Amino acid sequence: MSESQLVAGLHSVRTALKHGAGSLLEIWVEGARKQDRRMREVIGLARESAVPVTYVSREQLDEMTEGSNHQGVAARTRVPSSLDEKALEELLAGLDVPPFLLILDGVQDPHNLGACLRSADATGIHAVIAPKDRSVGLTPTACKVASGAAETVPFIQVTNLARTLKGLQSEHGVWLVGTAGEAETPLYDADLKGPLGIVMGGEEKGMRRLTRESCDLLVKLPMAGAVESLNVAVAAGICLFESVRQRGMTS
Repeated sequence: MSESQLVAGLHSVRTALKHGAGSLLEIWVEGARKQDRRMREVIGLARESAVPVTYVSREQLDEMTEGSNHQGVAARTRVPSSLDEKALEELLAGLDVPPFLLILDGVQDPHNLGACLRSADATGIHAVIAPKDRSVGLTPTACKVASGAAETVPFIQVTNLARTLKGLQSEHGVWLVGTAGEAETPLYDADLKGPLGIVMGGEEKGMRRLTRESCDLLVKLPMAGAVESLNVAVAAGICLFESVRQRGMTS
C-alpha cells in the first residue's frame, strides 16, 4: 500500500483536487462550514472526482490535524512519486518554450525541499531535479510544506547528477547557473534568460565538486549584513524570482 499523508487547509485541499485528484483518498469537512462559498467549491470538486466527503466537527478536525490551521477541511492523499531520467527527457521533448529548471544538489531537509517546490510552482519551473543519493525525496513532510506544489511540479531524481547536467547542456542547450558564496558575479548581473537551470547546493556543504564544475556560471547573492549565507530554500526563491523578472514571465 502506498504511503499517505494528511493535508489541511482550503488552498492545499483545493490544489490537490485540481491537480492530483486521483491521489486523494478521502476528505473531511467541518459540518458547520459546509455552506461556505469556498467550502462548497471544495465539496463540488470532490464530487466531480468521486472523492468521498465526510462531515465532522471542528473538534474532530482539530484532533486529526494536531491543532493546525485547517480552515475546516482536511484530506488524506497518497504521497506523490518522484520521476526518473526517462520522464525528464520526455518532459523536455514536449516543451515549446525554453526549459526552466531547478537543480538541488544534496538538499536533505524535507522542509527545505517542500519550500523549494512551492517557489518552483510559483515561478513556473518545469521540473525540480535532484540526485537519488544523499538527498531527501517526496516525504509526507516535504509534501505538506509544499502546500500542493508536490502534485504540480515534476520532481525528478537521477542516478548520476553530473551526467544529467552534462546532458542538459549538450542535448538541450541549458545554461547552468550555480550559487556559491565565493563567486565573483552577483546574481543580478547574470543573464538568466533562455534555457536555464538554477543549481543550488545542500544545506551544509553546498554543491559537490562535480556539480560545481558542471556549471556554466557561478553567482553570489549580495549580502549586506553579518550573516554569511541564506537558507537554501530562501536563496532558491530569490534566484527563481530574479529569473522570472528577467524572462518577463507574468501571471
